[in-house]
Amino acid sequence: MDDLMLEDLARQAGLLLSEQGLMLATAESCTGGWLGQTITAIAGSSAWYDRGFITYSVISKHEMLGVSEATLEEYGAVSEEVASEMTAGAIGRSHAQVAVSITGIAGPDGGTAKKPVGMVSFAWMMKDGLARTETRYFSGGREEIRRQSVAGALQGVIDLLNSIPPEVA
Repeated sequence: MDDLMLEDLARQAGLLLSEQGLMLATAESCTGGWLGQTITAIAGSSAWYDRGFITYSVISKHEMLGVSEATLEEYGAVSEEVASEMTAGAIGRSHAQVAVSITGIAGPDGGTAKKPVGMVSFAWMMKDGLARTETRYFSGGREEIRRQSVAGALQGVIDLLNSIPPEVA
């Protein structure tokens, strides 16, 4: 997977957002802004991309996105529960109607038996409440895991938008 593939996924997501008159917000942890950079590399993305939150530390997830301290303590920063609260926070703190979040362990260190390097949790949410979460396990080095995470996040936006019945969009 290369940058052209990521750019293509961003263009597809942008086209769907534009067609449906929607704006996107992103909340990133392990990708450190790579998702937002991929989106903003597309000329005209300001028509469908509102803002991004880079919340690398646990406290930033709480302070910037309102992820509850109880959720962070119970499930850990890398969990679908935290990813879900990150997307809710991104929607609540932006003008977007769609949000995506990424939180994971890109390595090479930081993994455990329960949460190995390559574990990445995602959430996608619509302002009206339509949402889904997923945890994936990627292989490769740090850059490969982060790149796959960006691709997974964008593909999830595309899948979410394609699942909306036309009369709702």
